[in-house]
Amino acid sequence: MNAHPVSAEDIETFATDGVVCLRGVIGLDWIERLLEGVDHTLANPSPRGRLWNRDEQGRESRYDSQVWRTRPEYADFVHESPLGEIAGRLMRATRSNFFFDAMFVRGPGTQFRTPFHQDEPVWSVEGFQTVSSWMPLVPVAKESALEVVRGSHLWEQDFRQPNFGAMTGDSRDDVVFGEETVPIPDIENNRDQYDILSWDMEPGDVMCFNGRTIHGGSGNLADDRELKVFNTKWLGDDVRVVFRECGMDPDHSDVMSEVGLKPGDRPGTHLYPEVWSLHA
Repeated sequence: MNAHPVSAEDIETFATDGVVCLRGVIGLDWIERLLEGVDHTLANPSPRGRLWNRDEQGRESRYDSQVWRTRPEYADFVHESPLGEIAGRLMRATRSNFFFDAMFVRGPGTQFRTPFHQDEPVWSVEGFQTVSSWMPLVPVAKESALEVVRGSHLWEQDFRQPNFGAMTGDSRDDVVFGEETVPIPDIENNRDQYDILSWDMEPGDVMCFNGRTIHGGSGNLADDRELKVFNTKWLGDDVRVVFRECGMDPDHSDVMSEVGLKPGDRPGTHLYPEVWSLHA
């Protein structure tokens, strides 16, 4: 294995494509521990837990977030796994701070897909040096995996993101952009016009993408295949706190204010710990 968990080629691919799929960088012992955590969280959802969808056959799509503060399996992964360093090196940053986690679970045969969107424009921070890591805890076929639009992190428009609150029927997730923003392109109905990437993935593989890279999907499951994903978000040198008038998903403004963080500050404190430093 290389001295570092990512190669120079990986870093360049992330910079140009806005996404890179890293193979086998997370040990299976971590996967086993995270699966234990996911099973616990499914049985004991946090206050941020959501039922995103239940279809006519009763197949569910569930989401939870910031569970790292509730279970040691998640907290240990944040602080001790290679992902903090992986994210920092991909961003070409001098340090990486953990932002939050997101847990996605879809039952076998689920066809529910998330629409194409970007992450960073709805976060309680802004900046270019960001990483979302999409990490399946079970095998996932290419046609069921998350899809990303190559190079879309470099598009300069401020897009109007889909309102997930309207999609899920949960007003806590409402984010409503003004008319001054440009509607996000209709990628789903014009797929041949875009370079859409996805991969067959195994536990231990991680798809890392910039927070401004357009992505969506992860539905279309076979009847005998479920999906369990643990997603972590990472912040680099140029990221600063911002409270958006359109709303935020997830909205961290209250907890940020409680620990003294205000717009323009670099995220920190125990809520957004620095996990890796280039000079440590």
